[in-house]
Amino acid sequence: MKRASFLALLILVGTALPARSQDAPRPTQLVKLYVPYLEEPPEIDGDLAEWKDAAFTDGVWDIYRLRHTFWYDEGRRNRLTDHGNEGHPEDDLSARYYIAWDDENLYLGAEVRDNRNDVEDPNHQPKSWYSKDSICWFIEAPRDDAPEWFGQGDNAFCFVIDKNRPDYAAWWRHGAPKQTYLEEPIPAEAVNYALNFDPWGDGEADFILEARVAMAPTLGQSDPRWQPPQIGDEYGMEIVHCDPDGGPYGGHFMIYGTGDDDATWGRMILVGPQKPIERRSQ
Repeated sequence: MKRASFLALLILVGTALPARSQDAPRPTQLVKLYVPYLEEPPEIDGDLAEWKDAAFTDGVWDIYRLRHTFWYDEGRRNRLTDHGNEGHPEDDLSARYYIAWDDENLYLGAEVRDNRNDVEDPNHQPKSWYSKDSICWFIEAPRDDAPEWFGQGDNAFCFVIDKNRPDYAAWWRHGAPKQTYLEEPIPAEAVNYALNFDPWGDGEADFILEARVAMAPTLGQSDPRWQPPQIGDEYGMEIVHCDPDGGPYGGHFMIYGTGDDDATWGRMILVGPQKPIERRSQ
């Protein structure tokens, strides 16, 4: 009787618990991204060799890896576009992303395999990086626990993968005190970036992106609480990689978060210099 009563109680409690909404933000508190300090500033030339081993990276991302993350949202936030003549999904898009920092700058990089470079947007607006091949780092600095949608402290540094480097190709979406979703080019004095297409000689749409973004004129303008970076500071970070492949909006990867809500972004922790991985002789 005692066992039966206990089972009945469990059933009652279970039915009393609220069902989790499929649209509810998926917490990312446990996603911690330890981003190293760069002791020597690299040349921004589309070649990451001089700093990639000293940066944060956590492997190659493709749609198969994404589908096994807890923030994955199939069909809406993480998807690829099939226009009827596409190859296998693993050939559509894959990338390794890099990030590091020094006393003044964030360093952003990506090595990307892509089957098509698409920067043609039939509904073009300068702010519509999300409708073109582009990579965007969402950064909250400093990080807090309040959910905000590009309010104070929220920034997006977005790079359109366009050989012509139009003036909207390095874009800054951000908030400010009492303002949200401000859209403008990253200030020219605050950014330097380079694109290197077909770096491995086997795909014209493959590319390397390398960028430097100064923090004081960007993060410091978005949030007056921002201070020059120090080891131990905690920012928020999400990566959005857009890949329309001929569609008006198309597919994209969303990594370390679920969208514009900064409370879902991963915890980016600034740490000291990182040594390259040592490979020992046999």
